[in-house]
Amino acid sequence: MTDLPLDFGDPADLEQLRRDLRDWLAEHPLPPRDADEPLPVHLHRWHRMLHSGGWVGLDVPREYGGRGLTPLHQVAVSDELGARGAPGVPRIGYLAHALLEFGSEAQRRRLLPRMLAGDDVWCQGFSEPGAGSDLAGMSTRADRGPEGHYTVSGQKLWTSYAQYSDLCLLLARTGADAPAHASISAFVLPLDRPGVTVRPLRAANGDDEFCELFLDGVRLAESERVGAEGDGWALAMTTVAYERNALDTGHLPRYGQLVERLRRHARAHRDGLPDGLLTDIGRCVVDYEVLVAHSRRRTAERLAGRAAGPESSIDKLLMTRAEQRLYETALKVFPEEVHGEGGEIFGDYLYSRAASVYGGTSQIQRNIIAKRLLRLPADGRG
Repeated sequence: MTDLPLDFGDPADLEQLRRDLRDWLAEHPLPPRDADEPLPVHLHRWHRMLHSGGWVGLDVPREYGGRGLTPLHQVAVSDELGARGAPGVPRIGYLAHALLEFGSEAQRRRLLPRMLAGDDVWCQGFSEPGAGSDLAGMSTRADRGPEGHYTVSGQKLWTSYAQYSDLCLLLARTGADAPAHASISAFVLPLDRPGVTVRPLRAANGDDEFCELFLDGVRLAESERVGAEGDGWALAMTTVAYERNALDTGHLPRYGQLVERLRRHARAHRDGLPDGLLTDIGRCVVDYEVLVAHSRRRTAERLAGRAAGPESSIDKLLMTRAEQRLYETALKVFPEEVHGEGGEIFGDYLYSRAASVYGGTSQIQRNIIAKRLLRLPADGRG
């Protein structure tokens, strides 16, 4: 699979940046993962290596620890890493941009350089057991005391790698009388704060990525709130817009490599494929090309200064469909890779089952599209 062209009027130095990164990768291969080394610890080593090379936070202003370049530069880094099978950039871009947009100047200068360097490891406390992806239905509360501090109580769920994290970007309800979307605020929660309990959950593929987060009378200062009271919903939409763009996350090159492999197999074995499998491969190709087009559209909108909106729900549905169908089809085409050392496709297939849940369930995405894009009535009747 050739590199994805980014035809957005690319900066003149973009191709040079790609060449520089390829040279750096050749000289700085990721050390092998120790047998007993947890995956997030291994990826944190990679985070620090990338930062030392100048490949983290390219579109973050220099005064906050970045390189002051454009979103296209950061997208190009993700694209190159994915195309070469390297781990992607640390999944902090969405958090960094939330702090850039909503954080105070003091928060930006204190938190962003340490986040980009990997000195502080972050997680995200959004979903809850009773609300799931319905952020507006959250029940975790942050009650403001007379001295200005907050007391936080509640529970979060599916908090990725909280057991390895130092700080959490937390959403909690701060207004009892305001509408659901307008009563959510964001906080920086130190996970060593009294009253915080982290409990890992074991997934079907053996990972302990997801955690429960219990908050029992946790005290937070007003200076630990990000933005004004009620800014939490807008901040959350900023974060998910970056999570749902497959160009930002580096998913597209990985998908593209497997799609190309399926194409080559289909051409070589066209007459011997079982009924329907050629159609499945064709659908994978179409899913991928549609996802590429939408990812480029979102990147172009960001370059034009357009704020993130409900359109990201379309991208999330497209990415979910592309990923799940791709790995399901790959298992049928390459059954010999299900077990043993060549079983990476099977592991990716298992993980892809969660794609319709993490980052907002597919049902929630459809509701957002229906209500906020199509303006359909809430009761489903015309």
